[in-house]
Amino acid sequence: MADKETKPKTETDLTAEKPATTSTEPAKSSGGKLLALLLGVGVLAFVIALVGFEYFQSRDSKKADFGVVKESGAPTVGGPFELVDHSGKAVTDQDYAGQFMLVFFGYTYCPDVCPTALSDMSVALDLLGEEKTKKVTPLFISVDPARDTPAHLAEYVSYFHPKTVGLTGTEEQVKKVAREYRVYYRLNDPDPNDPQNYLVDHTGIVYLMGPDGKLVTHFSHGTSPEKMAERLGQLL
Repeated sequence: MADKETKPKTETDLTAEKPATTSTEPAKSSGGKLLALLLGVGVLAFVIALVGFEYFQSRDSKKADFGVVKESGAPTVGGPFELVDHSGKAVTDQDYAGQFMLVFFGYTYCPDVCPTALSDMSVALDLLGEEKTKKVTPLFISVDPARDTPAHLAEYVSYFHPKTVGLTGTEEQVKKVAREYRVYYRLNDPDPNDPQNYLVDHTGIVYLMGPDGKLVTHFSHGTSPEKMAERLGQLL
């Protein structure tokens, strides 16, 4: 059998058979871009870390002496007041300067929240021990001045810790101190057959104020006396 005729290869055929050569230029260009990208990411990470460090450092510097963070622009709690204590004496916040104050707003006709809160405060103070309890004055500020006269408060607070001070005043005085402490209260409609029989909705928080009159911490309603005493012991 005759061999197939082999045609001489043209210049085009020879060119097509040459192995493709790879230029190094694109690789160098790609590598440069990758390096630039990595450097950019590194710089960005450094900037984020620096900003974060400065933020937390600034936040920590806002901590008060007693460990309470005071965020810029946040409403303050507490302030000056003029009231009347359960002995009938006119008092102001300055009468308690230099003392820690456990402040609770309520009213003597309260069926459950107020007696529970005042009882828990009393037990917590007993658990603290005499030395630390000397540093604290518990204040019970009435949001029902129409019924809570000094004489009525005197009888009521006698059922709780002996250091408990009952405070009342005019409606305007009570409204002012409630605003200072960011406390909500609202008198419900009275019984049509008994105008003196009504309930009062109110905030159930116990505030711990420092000797400088500023908020140290607060206790939500339902905090056990043991936990309250433990926390107070750490702060006093």
